[in-house]
Amino acid sequence: MTLNHLNLTVNDVADASHFFQTYLGFEPADMPSNDALAVLNGPDGFILVLMHNRFNESGQHTYPDSFHIGFYLPDQTAVHNTWQQLHDGGIPLTESPRRIRKTFGFYFRYDDIMIEITTASKD
Repeated sequence: MTLNHLNLTVNDVADASHFFQTYLGFEPADMPSNDALAVLNGPDGFILVLMHNRFNESGQHTYPDSFHIGFYLPDQTAVHNTWQQLHDGGIPLTESPRRIRKTFGFYFRYDDIMIEITTASKD
């Protein structure tokens, strides 16, 4: 079995699409995006669907505290470079890259989504 896609609800589809393309290497899929839905392809072929949170019919617009998505990079230099790019782009970062258990990386929040950037490489 293969995981097909991940659907994230966001407050602003266009802004979130720009974020994932600019900072995390995603590209638009071969289908039109609008203010309600965007489909992106990750560098490894993973499909990320961004859907406006107005489609949460039950009114639930928040993720559980520990919910997060993680991105794995090849080495510590790539982790530092990604942190710097996010920082330079004005993305609020509350921590710097550091040793996390058996990995090296950092967490941050974007549009109520916790994101992890990490590597196991010891450079």
